[in-house]
Amino acid sequence: MNDHAGNGDSKRAVLLVATIASFIFPFMASTVIIALPSLGKELSLDAVMSGWVATAYLLSSAALLVPFGRIADIYGRKKIFTYGIGIFTFSSLLSGLANSATMLIAWRVLQGVGGAMLAGTAVALLTTVFPANERGKVLGIIVAAAYLGLSLGPVLGGVLTQHLGWRSIFFIGALLGLLVLGVVLWKLKGEWTRAKGERFDFAGSVIYVLGLVALVYGFTLLKESSGMWLGVGLIVGGVIGLGAFVWWEMRVNSPVLDMSLFKNSRAFTLSNLAALINYSATYAVTFLMSFYLQYRPINPFDAQNAGLILVAMPAVQAIFSPLTGRLSDRIEPRLIASAGMVLNTVGLILFIFLDEGTSLKLIIGNLILIGFGFALFVSPNTNAIMSSAPKTAYGVASAMLATMRQVGMVLSMGIAMLMFALYMGRVQITPESYPFFLQSMKTSFIIFAILCFGGIFASLARGRVR
Repeated sequence: MNDHAGNGDSKRAVLLVATIASFIFPFMASTVIIALPSLGKELSLDAVMSGWVATAYLLSSAALLVPFGRIADIYGRKKIFTYGIGIFTFSSLLSGLANSATMLIAWRVLQGVGGAMLAGTAVALLTTVFPANERGKVLGIIVAAAYLGLSLGPVLGGVLTQHLGWRSIFFIGALLGLLVLGVVLWKLKGEWTRAKGERFDFAGSVIYVLGLVALVYGFTLLKESSGMWLGVGLIVGGVIGLGAFVWWEMRVNSPVLDMSLFKNSRAFTLSNLAALINYSATYAVTFLMSFYLQYRPINPFDAQNAGLILVAMPAVQAIFSPLTGRLSDRIEPRLIASAGMVLNTVGLILFIFLDEGTSLKLIIGNLILIGFGFALFVSPNTNAIMSSAPKTAYGVASAMLATMRQVGMVLSMGIAMLMFALYMGRVQITPESYPFFLQSMKTSFIIFAILCFGGIFASLARGRVR
């Protein structure tokens, strides 16, 4: 099947699988975060190691999104999507059966590989079968699904952890994967390729993966005094590697990441930068608040109730994302997205003032504020990125956006884990270490607020998309 807009049946089927896939990917990331305290107790992990259970998934998916986006453009978007859901389902099952931290982290890496194949192709499939005038609407729907995944994650994760144990989270992930696989095999006929016959740039992909992994892994090592210099070395190596990747991509005939996307479109470049900053500044909010609510000395909450409180932020995102997506079909996306960044900055500044006795009303009110800011930002920003990319590069553009999201999430977690290590060292969070935890959390929020404030200007500077 070629790349023009699909018929009614194929459009509905693609929307269904892309929606479920967009739900599963963040759902798996956010359910695990709420389970970290009890998972950590069973496998006796310290705060830093617990962070790795979350980060392994984000890191492997971040590194592989762009190569898989390109492979999907060449060999078929549906094919890569199908393999991805198979790998994701299998590794979810194995994660649920893991009996050591090492095994769990290894299966989480594989889960991230499957996730990269899914997330790198879901938006591309949609953008392929829906015409430009319907794009904001359907992108709004899958952004809402992603936030529904993020919002149900803590609640379902809390309920499942409380009543069935943390392993049940991974078994639910495997069930959802089987559901998507069934719909794909039953309903999706034909194939979508746009760069068929072009060569895959294997060398460029290897340089990119190694550079990105070195950069992000180096960042996570900074928090250990023994590994600090290795961390600095890896970061420098990663930056050099990514520089070499850009140099290589500008010279090769069939690049994995077409640099002209960035060179020819300020909107594409700055919209991606704005996405990176936004996720770097906001993703760890749930991670930090999960620990804050479950360990605070005054009225601590169990996993289930902490999850119910944390749902406020992504629930608001899920409700308003389809509306802001539709709005961005009519109003210049940069204006709506920048307004969202402003609200996020305000919310992060307010969280700097959290202490042991902060009232629940204030916490929930602020989570709602950040959630609304996120809804204003994400759908319009996604629309801006996909609208400024040529048809031949939808897979890569979709993967680039998902990479910005994943790298932003990893950096956000990295900043939070770095603050843990600086203020607390490698200890489990206990009532004795709680004051140090509070300090590390406040410092994280100061850094996030500064980042988000800078992001407002990246968002405004992108210029007109249409």
